[in-house]
Amino acid sequence: MSRLLSAAGRRAQTGAEFGKVAVLLGGDSSEREISLLSGNAVLKALLRRGVKAEAFDPGQKPIQDLVSAGFERAWIALHGPGGEDGLIQGALEWLGVPYTGSGVLASALTMDKLKTKRVVVGAGLAAPPYAVLSSTEDLARALREIGLPLMVKPASQGSSVGISKVKTAAELPQAYAEASAVDPLVFAERFVEGEELTVGVLGQSALPSIRIQPATEFYDYQAKYFRDDTQYHCPSGLDARAEAELASAALATFRVTDCTGWGRVDFMREASTGKFYFIEINTTPGMTDHSLVPMAARQAGIDFDELVWRVLESSFVRQRK
Repeated sequence: MSRLLSAAGRRAQTGAEFGKVAVLLGGDSSEREISLLSGNAVLKALLRRGVKAEAFDPGQKPIQDLVSAGFERAWIALHGPGGEDGLIQGALEWLGVPYTGSGVLASALTMDKLKTKRVVVGAGLAAPPYAVLSSTEDLARALREIGLPLMVKPASQGSSVGISKVKTAAELPQAYAEASAVDPLVFAERFVEGEELTVGVLGQSALPSIRIQPATEFYDYQAKYFRDDTQYHCPSGLDARAEAELASAALATFRVTDCTGWGRVDFMREASTGKFYFIEINTTPGMTDHSLVPMAARQAGIDFDELVWRVLESSFVRQRK
């Protein structure tokens, strides 16, 4: 919709204004496969819009080659550690290459789900009760404090890697083992019975919410990227008041975590109370044919190529004077 701001507030009229653009994709995280899908979709969109863009895989070549190859900015399509955790953002800052999306601090914070939860709750926003699991000795305490069902999550990683839904006490040790294999820092949180919703953010605006109905126990890795039986509802079916409340919560969460440019905020809506609970933030959401931000953008009248263009405009805020 024309009323939606670009991700930077500055609009580009021609592809030449961006100069030579590197689409950063691949990398070496557990989400490399999805990053390649996202990055190649982004690259094709930029080329269709007349942007001088090329793929660049930092998992296969040194990041400093961006400078020697004459790249003037970067569209970050890297997912997971090394791409969303502030590392690549810090390297690009050091190299003086403007880039899309959130900066070093926000990227590092939101990659850590536990620290993000602490910040969000500290700011007065709602999130499910949780307990840190430092060892197997903490499992009984988590059961007492949170109850069942609950979710067990590694603090880092995205795309639901290492996450399990636990419905019985007997399942908890295996869930903890799987999560701690991904990250030694693990936490459990109360599973909110109700609807799963997500809100894309573009610049200063919230996109229409999406209600997710996975055929699996929860919205896991396969449901996100590969299964064809996950149902997405956009419009989500919320009434105007609830939609506005959810949009406000998403933007507030973006502000308190210092996120900028674009991203996605995930929530659960409790069936019994209608209350929204923050789950997590994605600072570089997927851009595949199963991805949610492009779906929400279409509902707002923004096609995929225009979305990719507007995200690239977010790099203008990092342009050195």
